[in-house]
Amino acid sequence: MATRQTHHRSALALSLACALMLPLAAHAQSDSREQQLEQRVAQLEQQLNELKAMIQAQKAAPVQPAAPAQAVAAAPAPAAPVFSSAPGVSVALHGFVSASAFSQSKSFTYGNGQNALFPVPGSSGSLSGVDVRNTRFWLDFKGAQFAGNWSGGGRIEMDFFGGFNGTGPYSQQQPTPRLRQAYMDLTNPESGTTVRIGQQWDLMFPIDNSPTSLAHIAFPLGFGSGFGGWRFPGVVVMQDLNHGSTGVQWRLDVGAFEGTWNGPGNNVNYLTAGNAGFRPQVEARLHVQDKNWLAYFTAHYSKVDLRGVGGTASTPIRSGVNSTGYEIGGQWKPGPWTFKGLAYTGNGLGQVFGAMSQFGDIKERGGFVQAGYGFTPNWGLYAFYAYSKPDSKDVIAWMGNGSTGLLRNRQTALSLQYTAGSYDLSAEWMHDKLDSTSNGTDRKTTTGNQLSLNALYRF
Repeated sequence: MATRQTHHRSALALSLACALMLPLAAHAQSDSREQQLEQRVAQLEQQLNELKAMIQAQKAAPVQPAAPAQAVAAAPAPAAPVFSSAPGVSVALHGFVSASAFSQSKSFTYGNGQNALFPVPGSSGSLSGVDVRNTRFWLDFKGAQFAGNWSGGGRIEMDFFGGFNGTGPYSQQQPTPRLRQAYMDLTNPESGTTVRIGQQWDLMFPIDNSPTSLAHIAFPLGFGSGFGGWRFPGVVVMQDLNHGSTGVQWRLDVGAFEGTWNGPGNNVNYLTAGNAGFRPQVEARLHVQDKNWLAYFTAHYSKVDLRGVGGTASTPIRSGVNSTGYEIGGQWKPGPWTFKGLAYTGNGLGQVFGAMSQFGDIKERGGFVQAGYGFTPNWGLYAFYAYSKPDSKDVIAWMGNGSTGLLRNRQTALSLQYTAGSYDLSAEWMHDKLDSTSNGTDRKTTTGNQLSLNALYRF
């Protein structure tokens, strides 16, 4: 009995001891956590002080310009190409879809619709239609490496003025594609030099100064009757004259193009008077441009052997022609206005659509002006005038030997255009007045009008 009481008392004492120790243990554990929190707070305060010191040091340090590599990295990424071909070469597809609903009071030279240039002398009868042949697409190639600092690229461009699929009742709705341009570029960004090889516009054509029109794109307003130029296989060297400088930019272009003429041999087998021997068309252009204006001066020369390849063709007037041409033009965009224009003179320019596409030793002069005003970012109005005056005596002297008796042409046009995003819409009126002769003594004036509604989508 005494033993049981002793064990019971011992257990009770042990229980009391444990109960008394629990608060002490909890207090010790609480003290440990508080010490850990105090240490963490001290660490955070130290890190905060270090961060403040770094910020103060950066503010006190001079600002350094960003490195070129950083600037490049910060630039927005270029748009991805449509697709690629060879390794490192990107290929982009661009172009536009064009449609014109038109009505004409006369038939026009080179065709009706979107390629109407000036009325056919003596023609009569009104007509209408819808034309989509201005539709165009091209492939731009970029990124090819050549050697050293030289890189390459190129373009293949086509539209639908290659005639029609046959001559049947359904052929007019089947226009045929034609090659416009096919060239390769070799570019040196260090020297500002570009060499272009292949079929391209010659330097007489105002590629960056052509008249604004939605109806007349491939065959612009005033083409052949106010300015000329054409696409030829050739080589052009373009050199920046003040490469790397700011402000006004100067460039010199020098080119040599395939010689050509109308006969006396096969026009599509290199047997014309321009192909006889080695007689390229040589041209040079000085181009200057700033932010809202540009100007240029172009010179052209070629020698044509009218005896043809083999030297056996008859030459009733003379055996050769020295083809020369000079052109000065420019563009100015003050505020909402746009002014374009050029003037030219020369002789024997039939191969570049001169003298209204008449071939011979024919002197001529002409030009065009256009004024445009943007009422809003979407609406614009454009007025155009072109003039072409071949020498009447020369035209008459060469009749039957390349001349068709066209003496003078005046063309006016007015268009109202609406632009929104990738779409352009316009209403356009063109009026043309042509003086001609059929035998050298009579005179005839033919006038023609074209009214068109036009739509264009760019992609």
